[in-house]
Parts: sequence; C-alpha cells; structure tokens
Amino acid sequence: MDSKNFRQISEVLLLGLSKDPEIQHLIFGLFLSMYLANVLGNLLIILATISDFHLHTPMYFFLSNLSFVDICFTSTTVPKMLVNIQIQSKATTYAGCIVQIYFFTLFVGLENFLLAVMAYDRYVAICHPLHYMVIMNPRLCGLLVLVSWITSALNSLLQSLMTLRLSFCTDVEIPHFFCEPNQLVYLACSDTFLNNTVLYLVAGLLGVGPLTGILYSYCKIISSIRAISSAQGKCKAFSTCASHFSVVSLFYCTLLGVYLSSSIAQNAHSSATASGMYSVVTPMLNPFIYSLRNKDIKSALRRLFCEEIIKEPMLVGL
Repeated sequence: MDSKNFRQISEVLLLGLSKDPEIQHLIFGLFLSMYLANVLGNLLIILATISDFHLHTPMYFFLSNLSFVDICFTSTTVPKMLVNIQIQSKATTYAGCIVQIYFFTLFVGLENFLLAVMAYDRYVAICHPLHYMVIMNPRLCGLLVLVSWITSALNSLLQSLMTLRLSFCTDVEIPHFFCEPNQLVYLACSDTFLNNTVLYLVAGLLGVGPLTGILYSYCKIISSIRAISSAQGKCKAFSTCASHFSVVSLFYCTLLGVYLSSSIAQNAHSSATASGMYSVVTPMLNPFIYSLRNKDIKSALRRLFCEEIIKEPMLVGL
C-alpha cells in the first residue's frame, strides 16, 4: 500500500468483551469482584510474609514478590476497562495504549521469571536440602529478583518502541478489553515483519527459556521424590511444591492457549476471553492456591488478625 495513506492515530477504541449493555453490567460486576479479590488476597500474603518472622525465607520472599506483581499485573488492565464500561466509552489515547502495553508486557515478563525463580528455589529445597540456606542466600535471592525486573523492563521498552513505529490506515478498533500487543500489530497497515520477528524472537528467548528451566527443575524434583523410600516423606516433599506447580500450570496453559490460538486463527472473542484468564483469573487464584494448602501462611494470617483484634480494644480503652 502507498505510504501516503499511512497516518499516526491519536486514539484507540477498545471494543471490550461484549456490546450487549446487560452483559456489560454483568462483566463489570464480575471483573470488579475478581479485581478486589485479587488485590485483597495478594495484599494479605504480602502482609503475612512481612509481619511473621517465620516466613522470612527465600520461598516466601519470592511469593511476596509474585503477589506484588499480580496486583500490578491486574491493575494495568482491569481499572481502565471498568471505567470505560461505567462511562460508556470505548476510547483511549494512543499514548495511553502504549503505556498500557509497556506495563502489561513488564508484568507478564516478571510473572514468567518469578515462576522460574520459584521453581529453582523448590529444586534446591528438595534436591539439595542440606545446602539450601547456603545456596539460596539473601544476596542470590535479591539478585534473582533484580535481574528479573531489569530483563522484563528492557523487554517492555523494546516492545513499546517497536509498537510506536507502526502506522495505521483507519481508526484502530481492538476487539479486546485492553491494548493487546498482538492485536495492535495485526491491525497496522505498515510493514510488520520486523515487529513480528522481534515479538516471536523475544517470546522464544524470554518465554521458552524460563519455561524450560521450570520443566527441568520439576524433572529433577520428581526424580528426587521418587528416590525417597517412605510414603510420608514423598507426600511431604510433594506438598512443598504442589501450590507452585498448580500456579505454573494455570498460568502457562492459559498464556500458551492465547498465543497458539491467535497464530492459528484470528478469533478475537476467544483470544480476549483466554487473555482474561491469565491476566485476571490466574492472579486472583494465586493467593487462594498458596494459602489454602499452606499451613505457614494460614498460621501467619491468624496471628496477624489476632494481634489486630487484641490491639483494637486496647486502643479504644486508651
């Protein structure tokens, strides 16, 4: 197409999950409930790990970081969608769309890296228990989280700059509830070969790399568990990584489902629904998965609430 037909846009229309007003009200209530549950659940895990010295271990240090990322991850997309439904507007500025892409990519990358780091932590705990505290020292834990942040931030910056080079022939209508990078590239009129090349290359390096690390860690974990003679020992070892394995399975199954389905067929509705699964539902379920099967978290939350209940009458008396 002739380059004179290309133009830069000032706003983007987010079509959302449905055009039906009644269904939109249902979606508003559903997503608001899930967002509040996500924020409350993850905040409780962060408060529990900070307040209880029993939880000042590498495993819970990584878990509190994951909870913080989950809150930020959902906050990148859901509040804007709720506001759009409330004011009956589908428009967002192009600059706001690019900012949303930056933070969305940042927190997807962080979720990916932190799950890989947590898998490595479980690998060391089960396969090298006697050297666990030596290997997973505070310096290494901090370094792993720092590298995850830096790598994800650089990737997000690259993806945002690549999106800025796109040009469009008409007004952009994204059949989604947020500015999904793949959808924006698909709607561009300018040459997107470089964008697609960078997108899939980075996805291969930063996506397949951590996933390979997770699979390798669990292969070693399963091998070590099978070598344990007693059934009680096997159950105890398995229970230490069951919650993490559940979260990993939920996150990667929905994430891979989105990008595999979008590469096979451009089904916007199914892609938007699947994106909602890994960007909203999974972060909401993470605190429940970790707290319901974790005695340490439940004990820390009980102590936290008991202290608050005891303090309140004392403050009233004073």
